Amino acid sequence: MARRILAALTTVVVLGVAHSPAAHAANHHRLPPPDDSALSASITGLPDEAVTSAQLRVTGRDGRWSGRAGVRDVRTGRAVPPSAGFRIGSATKVFTAAIVVQLVAEGRLRLSDPVQRWLPGVLPASYPTVTVRQLLDHTSGLPMSSEDAGHEDPAWVVRHRFDWHTPRAVVRSATRHPMSSRPGTQQQYNGVNYFLAGMIIERVTGHAYAHELRARLLEPLHLKGSYLPERGEVRLRGRHTHGYVRVDGALVDVTAQSAYAWAEGGMVSTTRDLARFLRRLLAGEVVSQRWLDEMLEVPDLPYAGGGPARFGIGLERTELPGGVVVWGKSGSVPGFRTLAVATEDRGRAVALSLTTTGNGDGSEGPRLMRMALAAFRTAG
Repeated sequence: MARRILAALTTVVVLGVAHSPAAHAANHHRLPPPDDSALSASITGLPDEAVTSAQLRVTGRDGRWSGRAGVRDVRTGRAVPPSAGFRIGSATKVFTAAIVVQLVAEGRLRLSDPVQRWLPGVLPASYPTVTVRQLLDHTSGLPMSSEDAGHEDPAWVVRHRFDWHTPRAVVRSATRHPMSSRPGTQQQYNGVNYFLAGMIIERVTGHAYAHELRARLLEPLHLKGSYLPERGEVRLRGRHTHGYVRVDGALVDVTAQSAYAWAEGGMVSTTRDLARFLRRLLAGEVVSQRWLDEMLEVPDLPYAGGGPARFGIGLERTELPGGVVVWGKSGSVPGFRTLAVATEDRGRAVALSLTTTGNGDGSEGPRLMRMALAAFRTAG
């Protein structure tokens, strides 16, 4: 899970400078139509040492564009098929947050409810009260999990890519340690928060998280290329791209891997589905505008790594060069890197996927930056 944290922590570096006002204020910039030449150039030259394939989709009122480049897999050299699936990692959190907020809107729980009320005995008795909101906006102060402590070693990833850790095991590995900070005093991105959020969804509804995901989001929004793999389901369904890690100079295919990250980072999707979901969410069609405003509220707190907080409920706020503000989420698992962001007025939504070889070393960062900035080109 720690490898998934790295992706979200680098989004601000990739895209621009994050700002986090205490009170949410809409930011509207009319964007010029997508620049075909700039977008095409951003995905040329693949495969290369860091990235084997790219998919990029731009949608919204201000124009549409889509493209793909590189190879589906390096063994056959076949082209990336249309609407190919990929692992989205921590972008799953936006879906999880939306489900929790739907339950809040239905009066089935409150953002101010203590986690301990819904999950008695899961957090140590010595811990202070942590609220549902604090899970969702990463201000819980909880310690981090150590279930994938060897993730920085590509050989370790290859050996352990089929391991399955239950949500309770992930939480237990974190709660052996003292709190990182007092709840509500700083923001620190932590995947444990979303394992707990998934567990709360199951406790409140009496249904499996995967059931609620399908019934509340995937089916109503017609996200036909999105799903949560079942326990033991390590291969991807249908048309998909392949991801790799490099071990002793050789590429090892790690497309088949455990989706134990579950409500925190286990989903599979497509660029079409991610862009569609973000646009519908920001249109107030997933939760009402009242509750969407809650999701877009960034707490007026410091971020543990420096600077101000930047996460609302499930969504990260980033200000791009030129002042354009986008909301969304990045995600990463071995072999895959994802970014899905949109302007609040839905004028532009961008979803991209890279299949990578660097095992979270950031070598794909320059490519991702070129793609994202080409997609959000501002006039002048």
